[in-house]
Amino acid sequence: MNIDWSFLISALGLAFMIEGIPYFLFSERMPRILLTIVERGPKQLRILGLIAMILGLLLISFGRSLSEI
Repeated sequence: MNIDWSFLISALGLAFMIEGIPYFLFSERMPRILLTIVERGPKQLRILGLIAMILGLLLISFGRSLSEI
């Protein structure tokens, strides 16, 4: 298996950028949003994480299909 390190590092950088957008745009609201997330139960957080992973996988597959055109 050959790993394309530049692609992996670029993807990680993009993930950090996307993660930082809400903190930059909604810095006044983020503490309240984070408190509501903390109040959720483990099952709800697991479902939220699963939905985020599925959406990420769909975006990756969509992006790859665009590059094949």
